[in-house]
Amino acid sequence: MSWDGFVEGLRSFVLWSMDVTAVPIIIYFILINTSLLVLIVLAYLEFRAQQRRRSTAVAWQGAGLAPGVSLLVPAYNEEAGIVMAVKSFLTLRYPRHEVVVVDDGSSDQTFARLEEAFDLVQVPRELPHEIPIRATVLGIFVPRDGRTRLVVVRKENSGRSEAINVAINAASEPLVAMIDGDSILEPDGLLHVTRPFADDPTRMVATGGAIRPVNGSRVVSGRIVRVEMPQTWIPRIQLVEYLRAFLLGRTGWSRLGGLILISGAFGLFRRDVVVEVGGLDPNSIGEDFELVMRIHKKLRDEGRDYSIEFVPEPVSWTEVPVTAKVLRNQRRRWHRGLWETLWAYRSMLFRPKYGRIGWLALPYYWLFELFAPLLELFGIIIVPLALALGVVNVPFAILFLVLAYGYAVLVTLAAMVVDEWAFHKHDRWRAIWQTIAASVLENIGYRQATVWWRLEGWWSSLRGKKHVWGVMTRTGFDEDPA
Repeated sequence: MSWDGFVEGLRSFVLWSMDVTAVPIIIYFILINTSLLVLIVLAYLEFRAQQRRRSTAVAWQGAGLAPGVSLLVPAYNEEAGIVMAVKSFLTLRYPRHEVVVVDDGSSDQTFARLEEAFDLVQVPRELPHEIPIRATVLGIFVPRDGRTRLVVVRKENSGRSEAINVAINAASEPLVAMIDGDSILEPDGLLHVTRPFADDPTRMVATGGAIRPVNGSRVVSGRIVRVEMPQTWIPRIQLVEYLRAFLLGRTGWSRLGGLILISGAFGLFRRDVVVEVGGLDPNSIGEDFELVMRIHKKLRDEGRDYSIEFVPEPVSWTEVPVTAKVLRNQRRRWHRGLWETLWAYRSMLFRPKYGRIGWLALPYYWLFELFAPLLELFGIIIVPLALALGVVNVPFAILFLVLAYGYAVLVTLAAMVVDEWAFHKHDRWRAIWQTIAASVLENIGYRQATVWWRLEGWWSSLRGKKHVWGVMTRTGFDEDPA
């Protein structure tokens, strides 16, 4: 075939593809961005309701209504920030809580740092086996002073899920909070996230807490003393993502009664319910998503009345990837976990007994979360190719870009306005302008890269390729020695 014949054939194929898919893809982008805008509006309404209840957040603690909490901290090679994180957890303003750290066979100085900082001594204690584990527990340690409510468990390396299951077995309080070792909680964080359990103790089984990137902010003794923008653009763009999807998106879903995902970086659960469903699945990549789905399915199968809510208070700060390599590993893992969990619970789709979960939340995640990168990649390829071959006019291409990316920028700006109105975390105009710039730059290179990485994770799962956890390099918090 001649070159001219190849080009003509390609032109015919692209033209046919545009005729078939152009309108559906444009409608798809309108729907996905409009749905995000609706969730942001719902989040705004929830923020207004939450603000009316904030003034009583401390009063109910004094009335003795605060349930006990065990903070579960899985740690693998977290030497850069583990001591500061544990100190911040121990000094939270909460009447009854303990910290359970599980060192998952770290190869660095994670345990040594903890041992030195808290003067740990080994105790002859046997853990219950309410949740079966495969790895061997090497020892249980507590501070020598006998007063500090800290338990450190050392075990062979077997993954984050098993580390949390070990921590659940070691926990002594009725509520368990799963939190990453690179996180910092607001001093009143537990007061906010446990409030729904005090308001509705018989129905509430889980709450999710808001998460924000800590990169660049000033930290003193495990406390955020000044919120600053990250120093580089990759974390800045992730800040925009966390704001739009993790804070406002989940707040909107919570108001709809369709929250199906609580981030593993910070989630609070009734211990008895987690034990009842068997703990985290060590074979699942999206273990946090899978756990919440398993809770939904079991409780609805049994016809039990329950509630799962998201608390939009800014309670947890976590370190986000600063390099493209680490970010790629994270996004591949996230999308693979999304696919495998959605597929595992596909039987819940459009089933009356699963209510809004089966009729609204799961279809949304299938259509607008799972398939989004596939359709976006098609648009990224087909529109420039059509322009190059002269089979699409420039006004149509501009319309596509406006609806696909311009609308997305407006949605993100709306999210930023709602966040600033509700929490006002940034007190400098420069930070606000940087956030606006990040919302624009997200669509120039970053978004296209994450589309490809997410599809890599999906494809590796479809091929049955064994997942290898990437290394999340920690730089530690920007601690101010003053």
